[in-house]
Amino acid sequence: MFSVQTRIDIRRSPEEVFAYVADQTNAPHWQRDLSEVHRVTPGPLRVGSEHLFVRRFAGRRLESRNRFTRYEPPRIVEFEFPQGWLSGWASYEVEPVPGGAALRSSTNLSARGPARLLEPLLRRVLARDSRRDEERLVAILQGPDPALARGPHR
Repeated sequence: MFSVQTRIDIRRSPEEVFAYVADQTNAPHWQRDLSEVHRVTPGPLRVGSEHLFVRRFAGRRLESRNRFTRYEPPRIVEFEFPQGWLSGWASYEVEPVPGGAALRSSTNLSARGPARLLEPLLRRVLARDSRRDEERLVAILQGPDPALARGPHR
């Protein structure tokens, strides 16, 4: 298993930051290698909400589902990736800081089969991509209106 943790500050309220990152249909707007996300479960977000996503990771197409295992607005959302060649869990935790919010992201993954040999490389790729994507997230959320970033994925 390998892990990547990050922390960024965003000049938006904790409620706005949480609402944006917890609604995973927004993720293709700020995560470059994520091409699509569809909510599978009906109704409002909650523990048990599931999403289907498609991304490129380390040059490979990854199609998987995630399921919310913890959902406490506006503070924390955790979700698991139970299947696929990469499985594990991730979380976004938001806390108030002077002038806005701090977003802590934690991703914990385990590769299956021969891909386990690539875990050190996969960790470096995930760390690099996380930094890049979070810069994009800050630009969107600190822009004039984060609702403008919600294009066809809503």
